[in-house]
Amino acid sequence: MSTSVSANPVMVEPKKTLVIYKILVMVSIITLIGGTLTGIMTYMNVGVTEHFYADWFTSFISAVLVMVPVGFVMMTLIHTLVAQLLPNSSELKRNLVISVFMALIMESVMAFVTATNNIGYADMRLFLTGWAEGLLAALPIGLTIMLIMSVTVKPKIERFLKS
Repeated sequence: MSTSVSANPVMVEPKKTLVIYKILVMVSIITLIGGTLTGIMTYMNVGVTEHFYADWFTSFISAVLVMVPVGFVMMTLIHTLVAQLLPNSSELKRNLVISVFMALIMESVMAFVTATNNIGYADMRLFLTGWAEGLLAALPIGLTIMLIMSVTVKPKIERFLKS
């Protein structure tokens, strides 16, 4: 047996999510994904050394400082481009295409920043090898994360951020 409770829609306003919670969610996601990928890339660049955690941390901080502005700009550009090129595709298909391109771009830049931090430019062959090895080692994980995010997490995060 159920009872129904009616409320005056004028008097009931949806609760707005505090901005600090939105920031904390985004920082958590960036830390988890960026930390994991820069950790893999740092491992590929320098291996396990006594300075590994310091090398990883500086790579992570450098990558975040570069990736946040680059990520916002690239997401806007790619989203617009995909919407124009695939106007009749489902939102899921567009999100998958966007995710693959974002993973490729973001991880390429992240691998570049990590190789710059860990190897430097003194030996360009060593730098390019470190960049490529870091990218190729982290790419499968990054693609998997981006695909999972686009299919399951992204719609929920978008609703949460709009609330």
